[in-house]
Amino acid sequence: MSGRIRHSLAGGAHVVIGEVGTTFSQSSASVFVVTVMLVFGALILLHGNAVAKQKVVPQGEDAVTSFLVKETGSSNFLKAKNIDQRISPASLTKIMTCMLAIESGRLDDVVTIPPEATKVEPTRAGFKPGDRIRLRDLVAAAMVNSSNDAAFAIAIHLGGSLNGFVSKMNARARALGMTHTRFTNPAGYDRGSYAGNHSTARDLMKLTEHAIRYSEFNKIAKLDRVVFNELNTGKRYSLRSHNKLLDRYPYSVGIKTGYTSKAGPCLIARAVCEGKDMLVIMLHAKTDRWELASSMFDQGFNLETTPRRTLRGKKTQIEEIRATEIKKSQAAKKSSTKSSKTAVVSVKKPSVKKPATVPAEVVYARRAEALEALRLKVERQKAEREAANKEPEKHSEDQAGNQQTQNVGDQEFSLSSQSAFVSNG
Repeated sequence: MSGRIRHSLAGGAHVVIGEVGTTFSQSSASVFVVTVMLVFGALILLHGNAVAKQKVVPQGEDAVTSFLVKETGSSNFLKAKNIDQRISPASLTKIMTCMLAIESGRLDDVVTIPPEATKVEPTRAGFKPGDRIRLRDLVAAAMVNSSNDAAFAIAIHLGGSLNGFVSKMNARARALGMTHTRFTNPAGYDRGSYAGNHSTARDLMKLTEHAIRYSEFNKIAKLDRVVFNELNTGKRYSLRSHNKLLDRYPYSVGIKTGYTSKAGPCLIARAVCEGKDMLVIMLHAKTDRWELASSMFDQGFNLETTPRRTLRGKKTQIEEIRATEIKKSQAAKKSSTKSSKTAVVSVKKPSVKKPATVPAEVVYARRAEALEALRLKVERQKAEREAANKEPEKHSEDQAGNQQTQNVGDQEFSLSSQSAFVSNG
């Protein structure tokens, strides 16, 4: 019998499995079919897993390994995640370095840049061995621009050596209750000979809340640029901040950014709005840390989260509007008979629409001016009322004086009449 045998598959399909009477038996064919189906199923499963992994991408808070949100001075956390997990803080380490420099009371020292400080990896200000820079300016360079050469120069100047300063850092950390922190260098390196530099969100909160007690620290932490000169040659350094939150969030007042390949993007941010002083700390953020921090601050301040434009963008837009309106008003003066009052109104028109968000210090200053104006108005009205009350008395006295004057005048008129009569007679 020489016909072919067909084996039915799912869906009515068939496969020829061999000639009758050959060595390719029906059982072998069944094994073959099952194997094909298993391989096909495995491929489908692997493809499905790959697609699922592509779709599940952490977003927002889920993309941050450790974070906390709190009001300064409060023991309560508005948000918190893995706040005691040891993580490399990257350049957030420089907060300790700069705070120790401020606490030393030697900010006016002139520091000679040692060769060791110039051999560090970027970010660097670009100092040369032998340059003379004030300690105050090195602190600003380390905080604002995250300059590693500035951090090393601070450490060697104040500690006598790198190891000496690192010992001071760890001793200060223990004194502040930073029980899960260990520093290996003043800049935040976390590999090679500097491996083991780590901290936690909770410990960094303790450090930051202590640092912001110093006005000098706060003044530096909110700068978006620092400018200073080398004292020998007069070379000018102009260093920008990496903290984009200063542009993106209107209530931001600093403090520090950080990044290494091991630590990932890190951030300690502070914002002040309507009397509330908030901190956000993020470690190893695999997301847009600026947008997430802005959202966290909005929630802390109970503000409605809306799409934001940068403050610099707003300032530029306002300046452009004012320039346009001034040109229009000048053209109107030349080409029309409109009054100058109308022109003034058109110039001031842009200032009627103020930006939606105003820094807290500006609000407080305006309130103080308004209160002072109100106080002066009340005092003026009070003086006017007192003057009005005294007016009737003065009026009565004036009437009495006028009456006496009239009587005297009548007497004089009578006497003069008599004299005239006599002389005429």
